[in-house]
Amino acid sequence: MEIKGYSDLWKAIIRPPRNDDYDDAELGPPEFQIKGRRFKRTDVDLVNDRELTIKCTHYEPIDSQRPCKELPCVLYLHGNASSRTEAMPAVKLLLPEDITVFTLDFSGSGKSDGEYISLGWYERDDVATAVEYLRDLGTVATIGLWGRSMGAVTALLHSDRDPSIAGIVCDSAFSDLKKLSSQLAKKYTKMPGFVVSMGTKFIAKSVKDRAKFQLAKVKPIDHIDKAFVPILFGHAKEDDFILPSHSEELHEKYAGDKNYISFEGDHNSTRPAFFDDSVVIFFINSLQVHNIVPQDKKHFDAPPSSVPDFDVSDGFAFDDDMDQYYNGGFGQDVSEEDMIKMAMEESLKSAGMESHPDPSAPEEAKQPEQTEDEFLADVFGLNDGDK
Repeated sequence: MEIKGYSDLWKAIIRPPRNDDYDDAELGPPEFQIKGRRFKRTDVDLVNDRELTIKCTHYEPIDSQRPCKELPCVLYLHGNASSRTEAMPAVKLLLPEDITVFTLDFSGSGKSDGEYISLGWYERDDVATAVEYLRDLGTVATIGLWGRSMGAVTALLHSDRDPSIAGIVCDSAFSDLKKLSSQLAKKYTKMPGFVVSMGTKFIAKSVKDRAKFQLAKVKPIDHIDKAFVPILFGHAKEDDFILPSHSEELHEKYAGDKNYISFEGDHNSTRPAFFDDSVVIFFINSLQVHNIVPQDKKHFDAPPSSVPDFDVSDGFAFDDDMDQYYNGGFGQDVSEEDMIKMAMEESLKSAGMESHPDPSAPEEAKQPEQTEDEFLADVFGLNDGDK
């Protein structure tokens, strides 16, 4: 039996609205120009360890304007309920700096195979598949990762597995999914403390049974003390979906070279120009662009007028384009934050009603009140040894 609200909540966690209706033209023309230089787009299908096809795109100079055989590359990792189309501004920023850009639809996202997302848990294996592909090409030198929200978490979960990654930009990551969920529950409900019901247990069981991972294991903070890749953390000051304290905690504990940039805005707002510039400078240095690319081979003939510009809006505006939510669910366009908020409100409203038994019911039918730790253990599948 599925309790209304809890069904919506597990969907909000592992099956958010899917951005799979974009046109391939939104990925840019097959050949285009930026700042007087010509580049090309190549679409690639990869297969991950779970035998799911991952839709990918690589942006790089055309062969006649390639300054050297092997160029640095940044792998852009999109956020929740998004797709590789999110990487378009990164393409415009990085290509003129002799950094190629590779992006993908994570499994369960966009046009890739997979029924569910996992907020970084399985997405990190998609990253490993993409990195292996890039290294086998013979045309890629150093590799960096640039992730936002879920993509940033994915980069962190991968960071301690691959020390050869040259640099990571981590925009708006959470440090601990259990902690984030607890904060959202407190923010979006007026319930006094944590309560338990059949519905809350259904959430954990549904996520684990369907997507085959434990929510409590998605905990980047447990990985970063073993990672030494240079990293740039960024977080908006007014982000009340994933609080800046998550990035601050990650920055504090990170073992390698690190920097932290705080900027105005919220979770989905356009990133300011100084943050974009900082990202570009970070990758130029961490990917050793000037040591790899001969600076005397960067004079190219102007492209013909028939080659179109790479036309994307300036700045990063992460407005997740949600379709209608699920049948019988939230019948409106919602952002990533609103999606979670409404699911949380509905689910914990149900939890509140379920957790206060009828006083006339027999004593053995009444459920005992649980502590917060007991609640989290039920919802996230943790036992004492996991805490």
